Amino acid sequence: MKRVMSVSLGSSVRDHAVETEIMGQRLLIERIGTNGDIEKAIELIRKYDGQVDAFGLGGIDLYIYAGDKRYTFRDAKRIALAARKSPIVDGSGLKNTLERKVIAYLQNELGMVFANKKVLMVCAVDRFGMAESLAAAGADMTFGDLIFALGLPVSISSITSLQMVAKIVAPIIVKLPFKLLYPTGGKQEHQTPKYGSYYERADIIAGDFHFIKRYMPENLSGKCIITNTVTQRDIQLLRDREIGQLITTTPEFNGRSFGTNVMEGVLVALSGKNPDIMVPEDYSCLLEAVGFRPRVLNFREEMAG
Repeated sequence: MKRVMSVSLGSSVRDHAVETEIMGQRLLIERIGTNGDIEKAIELIRKYDGQVDAFGLGGIDLYIYAGDKRYTFRDAKRIALAARKSPIVDGSGLKNTLERKVIAYLQNELGMVFANKKVLMVCAVDRFGMAESLAAAGADMTFGDLIFALGLPVSISSITSLQMVAKIVAPIIVKLPFKLLYPTGGKQEHQTPKYGSYYERADIIAGDFHFIKRYMPENLSGKCIITNTVTQRDIQLLRDREIGQLITTTPEFNGRSFGTNVMEGVLVALSGKNPDIMVPEDYSCLLEAVGFRPRVLNFREEMAG
């Protein structure tokens, strides 16, 4: 049995494990939260290094992108260096492939129309594939990178402007403690409604769920959310907020979607390749072979019923 372990800086209340079969291979997929403790994450990776087929690095990005340039977070690099034998991935290799495919799938297979829809993308530099695909589909984009990561109430409205800002800001923020930029540990369970006008204007809210949840207002009536990993508790929270539709870019396993770092770890484990030499075409072929599809929950149908 192949084993994929996500070591996350997120809350341990989101821990989950499942055994499944993919492409004829049995897999044990685990997620272990360290409640924001970087040293504990390093300790766990050292403990299981060589015993797992791939690690996922959760609750923190290893890389962000500004155009064709990649920047490495200092805190994430410290953690990743603890893995000497088992490959470790943060999901960035998969996001650019999977999340582009998801937007295409929603258009071509489910008939979703993004043209002229108002989309709030809470943070685009860590999900550039999704951001670019939504913009290419004709969506009216608002990029909230400065708002949701840095607390600056300044929105960005084009991919070109996003790249210009990212090239200025990225070299600085990757050196900051990651907890200043992104909710880790128990902070992932807290909500402080804020920036309500940005949520209110949007037809679709897209991007990392912890950024979405962090400042989410009490009512999101009829809105569509396109995000990554959610728990059953998160789904109930969104149902209570009266959203119309929830789409997760990663599939459901036992009532729960895992993060892209886990799914990338699964594909790396199945391929047997070093992720450093894997290219988008490798991920694309594996995704087709595996048959990953986004999960779509229509709460509008529940309410109608």
